Amino acid sequence: MTDDAEKRWSDDGSFRRATRYALTVLGVAALVCAAAAIWSAAAQCRDADTLLCDTPARVAILFGPGIVLFLGGIGAFVETIRVWRRGGTWPIWQGAGWFLFLIMLFYLGIGATTIPAD
Repeated sequence: MTDDAEKRWSDDGSFRRATRYALTVLGVAALVCAAAAIWSAAAQCRDADTLLCDTPARVAILFGPGIVLFLGGIGAFVETIRVWRRGGTWPIWQGAGWFLFLIMLFYLGIGATTIPAD
């Protein structure tokens, strides 16, 4: 077990697992976004000029991937606690969780412009 004040927090296996986890969550979020885009394209307003022509399509394209990224970040933080209890290198998983939360905030911040402010 390493001392927390000690800065030798490198574990190649844990880094690979955390990276694979974050990339998988990003991939699932992209698939959810694509599925929501396909669903909204097949919606009732096919003759509209924009892809996101009604509020349910806008909400689905915004919150679908956002929820996936949020749950992925929570999962990374749960893994952080599990690794910490085993005495492993937990900062790697904490970094993955904060990265996923940051991507979620960017996505929601940019995507919030699609929701009308009626």
